Amino acid sequence: MEVSEALQIANEREVDLVEIAPNSDPRTCKLMDFGKFRYQQTKKSRGQKKPVNKRKEVKLRPKVGEHDFRVKVERTRRFLGKGHKVLVTMMFRGREMAHVELGMELLERFAGELEDCCKVEKEPSREARNRMNMILVSK
Repeated sequence: MEVSEALQIANEREVDLVEIAPNSDPRTCKLMDFGKFRYQQTKKSRGQKKPVNKRKEVKLRPKVGEHDFRVKVERTRRFLGKGHKVLVTMMFRGREMAHVELGMELLERFAGELEDCCKVEKEPSREARNRMNMILVSK
């Protein structure tokens, strides 16, 4: 069908002539409401977005109290139960940086408390001069 004929039909029906496949031979066009078509395309692309994996962070210090430690463990357990990854960060200040092994032991103890509901994705490692990180994911 000629383009002029298609445009005439589109005008009569009060719709738009939309080119669907411009690279094909012959080109493919449809008679439709272009605004509605564009809305459907954006709606479809929004629906196809991958869900974002949220990562929660729990911060600790080497001299954390026992009750605070338990609270952090339970909060982490709740995050893991909801399917989040958890970044456990050990923060060092001042003279605490001389005793990095205390932070490492505390992170290992933290992972040990949660071994029933999670696994360690990234082992504890020193990221910067004053912090160590470990990533936990649910089983």
